[in-house]
Amino acid sequence: MVSLKDIAAACGVSIATVSKALNNHNDISIETKEYIRKVAGELGYYPNSAAKALKTNRTYNIGVLFVDEAQSGLTHDFFAYILNSFKEEVESKGYDITFINNNRTRSNRMSYLAHSRYRGFDGVCIACVDFYDPEVVELVRSDIPVVTIDYVFNNCTAIMSDNIRGMRDLLTYVYNKGHRRIAYIHGLRSSVTDSRLLSFNNTAMELGLDIPDNYIKEAPYRSTKETEEKTYELLDLENPPTCILYPDDFSAYGGLNAIRNRGLSVPDDISICGYDGLRIARHIEPQLTTLRQDTDKMGKEAADELINLIERPKTTLIKQVIVEGSVYEGHSVKDISGQNNKEQNNSEQNASEQNKS
Repeated sequence: MVSLKDIAAACGVSIATVSKALNNHNDISIETKEYIRKVAGELGYYPNSAAKALKTNRTYNIGVLFVDEAQSGLTHDFFAYILNSFKEEVESKGYDITFINNNRTRSNRMSYLAHSRYRGFDGVCIACVDFYDPEVVELVRSDIPVVTIDYVFNNCTAIMSDNIRGMRDLLTYVYNKGHRRIAYIHGLRSSVTDSRLLSFNNTAMELGLDIPDNYIKEAPYRSTKETEEKTYELLDLENPPTCILYPDDFSAYGGLNAIRNRGLSVPDDISICGYDGLRIARHIEPQLTTLRQDTDKMGKEAADELINLIERPKTTLIKQVIVEGSVYEGHSVKDISGQNNKEQNNSEQNASEQNKS
């Protein structure tokens, strides 16, 4: 094992100088620091984590609480991409991550807070959990720095996708393609769902759209089976929609199955949109039109804000960080604006002829 003495001998400096360089003291030059660190790396030196923790009062270990009710785990594309970006960013700052054990079947299972204290986490990132769970609330109210993703507590920083603007942009895009009969299958009630549904209704009102009550359906996120069933209900209406918005990209393919099972095609007979912007949706025909959320930025922001809370607690504000998304124009929405203009002209012509007669 390489020691500070070995590095000092290789660099021709004192052990004290090596220590100062590795701990980024200001009383030696930047050039000397870089040289010593370069030699230390070449020799294969790694600081002892226990000694480092004792000196800095930090473990350089961050906990991640991720509990997906659908049991899809890290195959949950949206959160998987966020957490991958989060992992890369915290590792670049010298931290490791550990998932907090959520196995509720174990008799000796610790609470989330107890597990975090046992592991000595410097901070915790919380994503995709039941935020009303008393154990989650207990963790958030503790003295451990916490950052949440897509949920807001009053006393901790939250990284939020801009669901209000995202839904407004997506619905406006569909409207500009000529669609007026637009249905929305939203996810189960949550703060994210509430924001999107509110934005859908407000945007529809601003655009002058009349959305019948039976155009609004509910299905769990990522449930292709239930969105398929809800799509059948929409297709069976006397006046079915020309476009259906789905709660996420994954569930949109349940709708696609229902449409094809009825002998219809997307987008020629009916248009569909997803929400998330999953990469796989760009490689399946038709390419899905969707609201692409910036998962890379959300993960990076979560990491940066959490590390700021850990390293600079007295000067870091608790805040909401809103990350904007963008409409991805796939091939699943048909432009029917010309068709609408033709129908309107025919209607006006018929009305004119009736007045003459």
